[in-house]
Amino acid sequence: MPLQASRSDLASFTWSTNGITADFNLPDDQAHLLRVSFDKQCIVRILDEMALSTEEDDTPNEGLVSEHFAYWLEDATFARTQSSSWKAASGPLTHYRFITGWACVDVLTAATPVFALVRGTDNDKLQS
Repeated sequence: MPLQASRSDLASFTWSTNGITADFNLPDDQAHLLRVSFDKQCIVRILDEMALSTEEDDTPNEGLVSEHFAYWLEDATFARTQSSSWKAASGPLTHYRFITGWACVDVLTAATPVFALVRGTDNDKLQS
């Protein structure tokens, strides 16, 4: 599914007992959203893309691709500085980052992301 990340934005974010759901705008499709969900506990950080670009961080910029939306990060400060007890209890964790033109969502979790196209008005799932 083509997605021009610089024109997209976080449309909604929902916590549940054991997971999260984040919906992102599709710039050329006002009728649908891209839903990213995780079905296990997560530590999440949501910030403006501007704050991310000016953040003093030792996370390498290797692998950044223009207009790319989803990343898997290794050894980033956000993941390293979270509770060591939570990380040990949660099992093997992965740090995901979703970047749009206006928002950045970092997710630290043992879950695998699920991507789905949903209707923008009633959020009925269309496909995974």
